[in-house]
Amino acid sequence: MRLGVLGPSDGDLVLLAQAAQVLLDEAKVERVIYLGADDALDRVVGAWARELVGMDPRDSLIFDRAAHVCADAEPEEIEAFVAGERARRRLRVFTTVPPPPRRTMELFDGRVAVIVHDKAALDEDDIAGASYLIFGRSDAPILHRVGSRTFIAPGPLAAGAEGGIAVIDDQGGGVTVELLEPDGAVKRKERLDQRVGNAKLRVQ
Repeated sequence: MRLGVLGPSDGDLVLLAQAAQVLLDEAKVERVIYLGADDALDRVVGAWARELVGMDPRDSLIFDRAAHVCADAEPEEIEAFVAGERARRRLRVFTTVPPPPRRTMELFDGRVAVIVHDKAALDEDDIAGASYLIFGRSDAPILHRVGSRTFIAPGPLAAGAEGGIAVIDDQGGGVTVELLEPDGAVKRKERLDQRVGNAKLRVQ
């Protein structure tokens, strides 16, 4: 999987939308998780969905939208409606970490990653069972190895900040972490080896 993560945006929806677009168009990620403790990404995605379908974009209202648009429509209008709905459904790649005590968990190269806004919300069991701890609350990008665990934070997503965008990728074996510039250029890239008895951190 190739996962994009976004740091907290502090209410800057324009910057958040630009960063989310970079992850899709430039970094080619499969999913995007926003690590802020707010609904900023939901608001951005909601605005995109309304632009695509022109009405209330909720899944439960798709038949209402279809009846409104397609009842007396020409074939070209129906095709445009279907294309818009397909594009709206693709917005499901975006999600936000849940509020504590809930958390998101993923597997990278067969190892557990725990994803939260604030790592202080993690208990001993969370830390003991995870190889990767990915969190949003930090003053700067963090990529730090402690024993068999790696702490990863993209940093805040703000004008003039050092980071805010990261990609975690386990395609091809092993796990690679990339910290990105606002335009999608790779600022830092590290490959994390998790071999039992021979753990290493390699910088590329």
